[in-house]
Amino acid sequence: MEFSPVKDTLRIALVGDYNPEIVAHQAIPLAIDDAAAVLELMADYDWLTTSDISSAEDLVGYDAIWVVPGSPYQNTEGALIAIRYARENSIPFLGTCGGFQHAILEYARNVMGWHDAAHAETDTSGRMVIAPLTCSLVEKTAAIELRANTLIAKAYGQKVISEGYHCNYGVSEEFTAELERGDLRVTGWDEAGEIRAIELVTHPFFVGTLFQHERGALTGKLVPLVQAMLRVARG
Repeated sequence: MEFSPVKDTLRIALVGDYNPEIVAHQAIPLAIDDAAAVLELMADYDWLTTSDISSAEDLVGYDAIWVVPGSPYQNTEGALIAIRYARENSIPFLGTCGGFQHAILEYARNVMGWHDAAHAETDTSGRMVIAPLTCSLVEKTAAIELRANTLIAKAYGQKVISEGYHCNYGVSEEFTAELERGDLRVTGWDEAGEIRAIELVTHPFFVGTLFQHERGALTGKLVPLVQAMLRVARG
């Protein structure tokens, strides 16, 4: 039996349109560096603008893919290509805020057969799987209940967490009922039962959160999900 060697240097693709004014973009490099230090490995990351992604070939060679906040993206299709590549090739994947929303959009279109699945922030027709939130979560912090024995619950090591948001869109009511019929499962809810985290149970690490846990790095906190992603990527 052959074993894959443990990787001491990881290559991470940060898919999104970098903007130094976006708080999450300021936090992401810190979160990666801190997690890599704890795991005693090196992690190199490249910011990939969505408009520069035209095929899966643009993602080859990366050990993990993180679709970052900052939607609407310059090129929605570029973000969806990255998500599909990670999903189909068992590449560790993390999606936060816009990345969470587009992971659901990609799954709806390419796995569940909702070919007209749409995102209300950018689309005016089709079946809306991502819709405006009843209450805006821009610069809000709230509690999230995690499903037991999931990747996210194991990463945090607790059942209830508190994290910050900066978003106006979430999973539509129409699509919420559909999620439990496939392998993309809801793994986190807010106090009102609204979806705040998902993961793909057939994948070694495919996690999306509407909240921006990476922001914790700006105050010196370790970010559990980034550590968990790097640990799986290392092998």
